[in-house]
Amino acid sequence: MDTAEVILSVLVVVIIIVSLLSNVLVLICFLYNPEIRKQVPGLFNLNLTFCNLLLTVSNMPLTLVGLVSQAQPGGDGFCQIVGFLETFLSTNSMLSMAALSIDRWIAVVFPLRYHSKMRHKDAAFVLGYTWVHSVSFSTVAACLSWVGYHRLYASCTLANPRASSRTQFVIFTVFFHSFTFLLSFIVLCFTYLKVLKVARFHCKRIDVITMQTLVLLVDIHPSVRQRCLEEQKRRRQRATRKISTFIGTFMLCFAPYVITRIVELFPAVPINPHWGIVSKCLTYSKAACDPFVYSLLRHQYKKTCTDIINKLLKRSSLNASGRRQENQGNSIPTAE
Repeated sequence: MDTAEVILSVLVVVIIIVSLLSNVLVLICFLYNPEIRKQVPGLFNLNLTFCNLLLTVSNMPLTLVGLVSQAQPGGDGFCQIVGFLETFLSTNSMLSMAALSIDRWIAVVFPLRYHSKMRHKDAAFVLGYTWVHSVSFSTVAACLSWVGYHRLYASCTLANPRASSRTQFVIFTVFFHSFTFLLSFIVLCFTYLKVLKVARFHCKRIDVITMQTLVLLVDIHPSVRQRCLEEQKRRRQRATRKISTFIGTFMLCFAPYVITRIVELFPAVPINPHWGIVSKCLTYSKAACDPFVYSLLRHQYKKTCTDIINKLLKRSSLNASGRRQENQGNSIPTAE
């Protein structure tokens, strides 16, 4: 292994650890807090967390093994199963992010009709589509033997070792990424830009009311006026920053890999083997950052984490005080 491969191996290990811990924490919050379970977005988050956890424990370690050993991990049958899982889970994750954006769009643009438009059965229907979509493409690839070990990515994924079916594989790859990555990206852009437009409109209304109030309060202290103006600026930037995070992380993590897969279809274009691993690591990193982007940085999840920690510390404190009292009771001499 050269220096670059060692660095990439360490990166994969870090991604596995962060992804495993963060997604397990989201799952614990979901099981602990009944309010999160009652909310419709919680179902989409649960599905996304499920996909990320499965990807973390099934595909990422095998990619690490393939990178270190520079050989296929396991036999062909085993690698085909892992490749099927990788295609299914990555597709399901992208579509789950698109479903979350649709939920936010309905909640912000149609707030009065949200509960009638996005009920639990509606969310179940959307999730059903994501599963059918993911299973369909994964099954077609597996049945046509288009999943296997790919040396460029050091992982079991979409691959076409036979020259006889190259044309069909090219068509399938283009359709697959168009109806998965490109479709999800278009949905994210449309929904979140609509959300940003509504958020800016509300911020503008709040700013007008605030400025009218500041004009009426002629005796207001300059420092208070300055703090109000700074809060206006932060409010405008907050909405833009959130939308940029949702769309930016999606593009940063998935676009390099998808573009590499498309470029790979042209044999005349050489691809650096280290870049193949880097693009694969970027897709894996999405599983590590999704818990923070969609869940753990939200107030409800942070409060749930705090409650869990406080409960554990309180229980530990009670157990420790109980042991101290028991030890003190045992140390008191008894009168004979």
